Amino acid sequence: MHSLTPTAIQLIDFYDDGELARHFHFRLMPGADIDQWQKAKTGQYFMLCLPNAGEAPFTFTQLPDEEGNFHGLVRKMGTVTSELFRLEAGQVLGARGPYGVGWPMKKIAGKRVLVVGGGCGLAPLVGVVDELIQQQNYIQLTVVYGARNRQAKMLNRERTRWQQFIPVFNMIENGDTNGDESEYSGTPSDIMPTVLDSFGELPDVVLLAGPEGMMFSLAEYLVAYGVSEHSIYMSVERRMHCGVGTCGHCYAKSKYVCTDGPTFSWDELQQYLPAER
Repeated sequence: MHSLTPTAIQLIDFYDDGELARHFHFRLMPGADIDQWQKAKTGQYFMLCLPNAGEAPFTFTQLPDEEGNFHGLVRKMGTVTSELFRLEAGQVLGARGPYGVGWPMKKIAGKRVLVVGGGCGLAPLVGVVDELIQQQNYIQLTVVYGARNRQAKMLNRERTRWQQFIPVFNMIENGDTNGDESEYSGTPSDIMPTVLDSFGELPDVVLLAGPEGMMFSLAEYLVAYGVSEHSIYMSVERRMHCGVGTCGHCYAKSKYVCTDGPTFSWDELQQYLPAER
């Protein structure tokens, strides 16, 4: 049972990483239960707590290590994030977690894997790609990333690093590409026929994160293409306020996204979505 009392963390460093987005490095303060935090799994999230501002959920882009260091991408879009962006390195705030259900890594490892992220939705997928590359535990691994424009591109360091090892398709929706061979005009949906052709065989696993419209549309396209709906997983965002399934803000029929998700298989998730979406 997780305590709702925040653990003290220190803001160590940060850097701008796209339009209104920053990548933050945090460290657990002395006295924290580091062992509990080290149980975090790829795809899980934490609640960031700022005094007099509130709490908000964010995914780990780097899981807590033995010294309590962890990282997260944050987009400035509300009271909590605006307050966070005012902080300077060295200041103390709070965090709770880790929470939720992560990606099914045992089902992903050693497979043909397609990863698709839109905007800041790529953040929950960073740990998956990093882990597979570090362990060289895949038959084929391809990343497709979509952004509205060049200024909105996030997780630039990660994508640049991945390109040394795997194909990365960077999609710019407004067509403002710079001639880089990894950049394409359009959306992830536009490039999907080319990406799927590059696999030769169907992907064994597809991971999606980003705007729901993009994810649901791609899932339906992939199923029609022949990918099993049991092999498609996505990270779903809802208004997660408590992280422990008590407040009901993230309720989806019989499931709480904060505890039963945020990752779901497509065949499972469809049971909890409105008929019209």
